[in-house]
Amino acid sequence: MSKIYVNKSPHLTGKVSCSGSKNAALPILAATILTKGKTTLYNIPCLSDTENMLYVLSELGGKCQRDNNAVYIDFTECKRHITPYESMSKFRGSFLLAAPLLARMGKARISMPGGCPIGLRPIDLHLKGFSALGADIKKGHGYVDLSCKKLVGNNIYLDFPSVGATENLIMAASLAEGETVIQNAAAEPEVCDLAEFLIKQGAKIDGAGSDTVRIYGTDSLTPCSYSIISDRIEAGTFMIAFAITSGKGEILNVNPHHLKPVSAKLSEMGAEIKENDNSIFIDATKTMTSSSIKTLPFPGFPTDMQAQFSSLMCETKGTGIIVETVFENRFLHIGELNRMGANIRIDGRSSVIEGGRKLTGADVTAFDLRGGAALVLAGLSAKGETRISGGHHILRGYENLCDKLSALGADIFMD
Repeated sequence: MSKIYVNKSPHLTGKVSCSGSKNAALPILAATILTKGKTTLYNIPCLSDTENMLYVLSELGGKCQRDNNAVYIDFTECKRHITPYESMSKFRGSFLLAAPLLARMGKARISMPGGCPIGLRPIDLHLKGFSALGADIKKGHGYVDLSCKKLVGNNIYLDFPSVGATENLIMAASLAEGETVIQNAAAEPEVCDLAEFLIKQGAKIDGAGSDTVRIYGTDSLTPCSYSIISDRIEAGTFMIAFAITSGKGEILNVNPHHLKPVSAKLSEMGAEIKENDNSIFIDATKTMTSSSIKTLPFPGFPTDMQAQFSSLMCETKGTGIIVETVFENRFLHIGELNRMGANIRIDGRSSVIEGGRKLTGADVTAFDLRGGAALVLAGLSAKGETRISGGHHILRGYENLCDKLSALGADIFMD
């Protein structure tokens, strides 16, 4: 198991470039199954999640090659419709293979997905949508069997704007017969990126980024080259790294529009934010104060950033309150922050953070991806050394995190 060591670091300064988005890469990698031929993808981050996805695609018959952040996938032949359990159990995005396999092969056996233990994240919305498109569904022990003679467009209302369900249904509807309308769809930038990729391949999709998406099914898609968006959550994490060390710097290769809720909250807390076309500058050298946060689907405050703000609010003046509305079990990092000297109490889906605490390095454990990032951030400002077990969780979502932070002046390394 990887272990990360962090010592109290000086004010971080400099420039850092964001990698490609993990949450955009996974559905787009899965969508290569829909196309017979060779697809070229750029800006694909080197992460355990993306490597697991590429392994599964190879098992299904895809010829996959990686050259740094470029990936070449040839799905002229799709040889299997059954996904390997061991690899599927390692990451949540694995269920995104259901739609492309069903659309291309007419059948799919999908092992139940794994990933971080931050909540139930049920697949019911995915299955409800597949059923509306004409799929037969049978649940077994640890897997789901999907089959159809032909997917047919339909009107689908999602009870919750699930990102994964929206992405799966957009992929399935792209090769379905007729028109599909998804209402209460997720509007996250990663959903839009998937839609743009499919459109470049010849799919007919309107409304991505709104709550109503229309897909007009087509018989086939054409291979293309495509560069995915940068990772807004990585960008937000670096913004907190500058803020928690009272530093200043610039995050490159990022779309500022994707970070509006994060930038607005940091500005409210006292940081100076300047946005350019593809970069964000943050100056957090002045005293910052706590605030209140409520996580919501995009364009609201992202649930993937609340853990990092927890660490920041331990350092800022005043009492901060975070209300988590998306996942019911996303406070696993709180106990570890308290181990470092924080004063945080949990009340249902809310955490109350007494700021102005002087954190001290300790032995802590990362139980999930974003909670692990929060512990790294806390270690940057804590007195002494913080030793974080469970570093493999962090490797799921951050490419070269320790190296990038070191280049900004952080005292951090991984063993």
